Amino acid sequence: MTTPLSYFEALYTANPDPWSFETRWYDTRKHALTAAAPTRPHYRSAFEPGCSTGRLTALLAPRCDHLLAVDAVPAAVEAATARLAATPHVTVGQAHLPADWPAGSFDLIVLSELAYYFDDADLTTLLDHATDSLEPGGDLVAVHWRWPVAEHFRSGDEVHAALAARPGLARLSRHEEDDFLLEVFTRVPPAARSVAQRENLA
Repeated sequence: MTTPLSYFEALYTANPDPWSFETRWYDTRKHALTAAAPTRPHYRSAFEPGCSTGRLTALLAPRCDHLLAVDAVPAAVEAATARLAATPHVTVGQAHLPADWPAGSFDLIVLSELAYYFDDADLTTLLDHATDSLEPGGDLVAVHWRWPVAEHFRSGDEVHAALAARPGLARLSRHEEDDFLLEVFTRVPPAARSVAQRENLA
C-alpha cells in the first residue's frame, strides 16, 4: 500500500473503529449491498484484502468454503480475528499489499474501499495480481467512495475506470450512488453471462 502504514495505525490508535462501521447506517447498508453483489450463491475460495475490523468479512463468510481476509494494520487484524474466531473456514492475517499478495487462485475477490490508497505503480501491480489470481468465470467485487478525500491518490470513479479498462475483466453489474460505486467484474474467458442467463431465464 502506497499510503504510509503509519497513517492507518494512527487512525486505529485514535479509534478502534475509525470509519464507524459498527454504528453508521451508511456502512451497514453498503456492507449489506456489497455482500449481496457476488453473482454466484457460493464460492470455493475468496480473498478480501484490506478487511479492517472484519465486518464485511463476516457477511461474506457464509457464502464461501474458505475466505482469506488480510489487513496491514495489526489492530485491524486483531479486531477481525476476534470477530471471526467462531468461523473456522475464515483465515485472517496481516499483509502489506501489493507485495504480500497471496499465492493461489480465487473465485471471489472483494476490493472494498481499498484501491485509491495506491499510487499508479502499486495500483497496476494490485490489479495485475487480482486479475491473474481470479479464476476464469470468477467474480471481482469492487466498491469505493466517490467523494474527494485528501489521503486518496485517486477517486473511486478512477479506480473503477481502471478496472473496466483491464483486459481479462468484463463488467457483470454496476450499482451507482452519489456516495459510492459498487461493481462486479468477471474473469473472461469464458464469456460473461448474467445470473438469469446462467439459470436459463434469458
